[in-house]
Amino acid sequence: MASADTSPSQCKEERNLLVNACRPVIYGRSPSADCCQRVRVSHVECVCPYVTPKTASIIGVIGVDNVVKKIEGCGRTVPRKFKCGSITTP
Repeated sequence: MASADTSPSQCKEERNLLVNACRPVIYGRSPSADCCQRVRVSHVECVCPYVTPKTASIIGVIGVDNVVKKIEGCGRTVPRKFKCGSITTP
């Protein structure tokens, strides 16, 4: 569900840009400057509905704590006990 100022097509584009920029993070790399920029500007309303159980299982291998640290390392705060799709942050 997109926020009032973000259309479904804009959300789809946001997700695609985020996934493409941050894909190397899944393989253990540090986020690039481009990935961090996408992390900072992406709307959670566009991303969280697509964190499916399959996506959660991939993130689970990396470790939710590790992913949260990488996101916060990009300058975006992640609230404790925040539910994003199939994941709840510690």
